[in-house]
Amino acid sequence: MNERVALGFGNNIDYEIAWRSDIVEALVRQYGIGVAELDIDTTIASERDLVVSILSFLKAGFGGERFIAAKGVIERFARRFETRVTLGGTSVRAALAMRKLGTTSALHLVTINDEVRRLLPRDCPYVCSNPEAGSHPHLIVQFEKGCRVRAGAIDLEVPQAERLIYHNDTDNIVMNLNRDFGRFLASARVLLISGFNAMQDETLLAERLDTVSTLLERLPQEAWVFAEDAGFYDPRFSELIFERLGGEIDIFSLNEDELQGHLGARLDLLDAAQVNEALADLAERLPVPLIVLHTKAWAAAYGDGAARFAGALRGGTTMATTRFCFGDDFTLQDYQRISRLPPDPAGAAFAAALNRERGEHVCCVPVARVDPSTETTVGLGDAFVGGFLHALLDR
Repeated sequence: MNERVALGFGNNIDYEIAWRSDIVEALVRQYGIGVAELDIDTTIASERDLVVSILSFLKAGFGGERFIAAKGVIERFARRFETRVTLGGTSVRAALAMRKLGTTSALHLVTINDEVRRLLPRDCPYVCSNPEAGSHPHLIVQFEKGCRVRAGAIDLEVPQAERLIYHNDTDNIVMNLNRDFGRFLASARVLLISGFNAMQDETLLAERLDTVSTLLERLPQEAWVFAEDAGFYDPRFSELIFERLGGEIDIFSLNEDELQGHLGARLDLLDAAQVNEALADLAERLPVPLIVLHTKAWAAAYGDGAARFAGALRGGTTMATTRFCFGDDFTLQDYQRISRLPPDPAGAAFAAALNRERGEHVCCVPVARVDPSTETTVGLGDAFVGGFLHALLDR
């Protein structure tokens, strides 16, 4: 086992439901849900609360991730729909994406069961911190642009394709770490740090990050440490990552929703001056050499020597776009075909404008112009990470 990529730290099983507006509309009527109740920050302790949350995000027009405070809600809701079981977690989805390009990875898992064993690439070695089989499924809700829910006073239409993630995952909340993962690091050229966003205890998170810091001592000095942001249960915990590991992280990556969460403001993601100011603001807050921002229309690297990462950005956007068009079952040929497509004009214009703003301190590449018959909205950020890291190894 001599994998160049080590991916940590959490994983899970996903229940991906096939959206049906008629089922949701029936639940709206059954539970008597009104417009005044819609709030994306509502506490979710029942199926009714879950429906309120989903409707709230539909109204807001963007995706998100939320904790469910009661066990059993996910299973009850998912049984109403046709459901597909898949692997979840940035690390394992990135591993699946990279495997399509021929790169195997070493993985740290926190959940193991027959479904995980069945779905993982067979030639990717792993350690798991949980000796017993378990399953804490995450609910994945995807909806396409134009999807509509009309019931009673509720009348909502989705402005763009999006996804929602709901979970109550003990394994990822506790995030036990297996120090045997360190044996994979001596040969690694890249380590991914991800998966701590579900944790809810600040003291426990600090302990886990101290363990990660110890594991980093096994990495070769020239290896890249790549940290991926996520929707943290407690937004303050994201800052703790930098307090404990900031000096070790080479690249910090996030999507547009996470950027706007850090800044506490919505942005026009096709306004180069506004995005440039937002990236400069974020760079002042986060002590990392390079920030990578991936969005639906473009991806950018921000920091000294950003232009060196143009190939990795293209690898990330190509992988995410391929998954967007073809889902889990995409092939190497699909990836290669997407890589040859021309860029979306709006994204290309934005990328050119942003590159002019900061010169060598920023590098932005547009996403390809595509019009798929079906759209996959879950796991696009994870696919971006896989494509980026694969291309980074080839640099």
